[in-house]
Amino acid sequence: MKRVVLAFGTRPEANKMAPVIFALREQPGIKPLVLVTGQHREQLDSSLKLFGIVPDADLDVMTERQTLPGLTAKIVPAAAEKLVGLEADYVLVHGDTLTTFSVALAAFFQNIPVAHVEAGLRSHNMREPFPEEANRRLTDVLTDLDLPPTPGGKANLLREGKREENIIVTGQTAVDAIHMAAKIAGLPRQLRELKQAKKKLVAVTMHRRENWPILQNLAQALARVAQENPDHVFVYPVHLNPVVREAIRPVLEKVKNFALLDPLDYGPMAALMRESDLIVTDSGGIQEEGAALGVPVVVLRNVTERPEGVESGILRLAGTDPEQVYQTVAGLLRNEEDRLKMARSKNPYGDGHAAKRAAAAVAWRLGLCERPQDWLG
Repeated sequence: MKRVVLAFGTRPEANKMAPVIFALREQPGIKPLVLVTGQHREQLDSSLKLFGIVPDADLDVMTERQTLPGLTAKIVPAAAEKLVGLEADYVLVHGDTLTTFSVALAAFFQNIPVAHVEAGLRSHNMREPFPEEANRRLTDVLTDLDLPPTPGGKANLLREGKREENIIVTGQTAVDAIHMAAKIAGLPRQLRELKQAKKKLVAVTMHRRENWPILQNLAQALARVAQENPDHVFVYPVHLNPVVREAIRPVLEKVKNFALLDPLDYGPMAALMRESDLIVTDSGGIQEEGAALGVPVVVLRNVTERPEGVESGILRLAGTDPEQVYQTVAGLLRNEEDRLKMARSKNPYGDGHAAKRAAAAVAWRLGLCERPQDWLG
């Protein structure tokens, strides 16, 4: 029985890896084990509870206002020790967090092969998103198997010299996860009341590190939009990071139709996005989740590592200039035809079976089955 360790530390990673855990449990000859770092403690635990996942090991590295060097220095030696203790034959990491790169490095040091779920995403700008773009690139240097969600991700890896036979396009596991979560959970009570009152919803998230210096300005732009659209309620589950809260609360808590909430668990957040007319975010995963749910997404970034959504029309890059953000969001709320055209765009991120392909790919690398076919080539 091959022991495959799935390692993650944040809520988005847990959400996107949950379907892969379930799929690996169905693979003959594989025993999946879960290692969490606790990089995001409370939010991580809520997703584990939602999907009924009990970790086999927990590094519990979370501290308030932790630094990137300090977090790396904690995760690498602790993960290296735990991977040996778990007798890992193979390791799966996901996406672009510091956990992703640190655990991949720890596995490399212990001579344990690593697969990267959601490999190959690139913004081609090392400062945006920061430090995620570097985490992705550094991780993909160390991998034995790359599982990009789209052909574009595969093309990026090939340009970087990765071997084509060790790249399998799976689709995006976020598509699998968001539909699972939306079925499990419903809207929180206060949001159900808004829907019953026939209020239109706009879901908002802002927390990116590179946006910290301008968060207050972005909040002011969204406050303008909200004040001009009293028939909409802007629902913003505010990140727990004190830097984020201290920047946006003084601006937005005064706006009557801005509902500032504590972070929502993944299930209620999925339900909120599903019920919204528009999503405004600087997140990465929410871009794909909005696309999977057929909800237009305004992206508060200058570049995105998920260009397929922009090309299909379901995502719209607004940049980070506050005036441009105002014009983009306000314009879409004024122009229902434009917004509906975005909503009808084809989802380029998968068909809901990415986790099965990822599990089959790992089984292939472990010599347990034949190589699976790429999704979309």
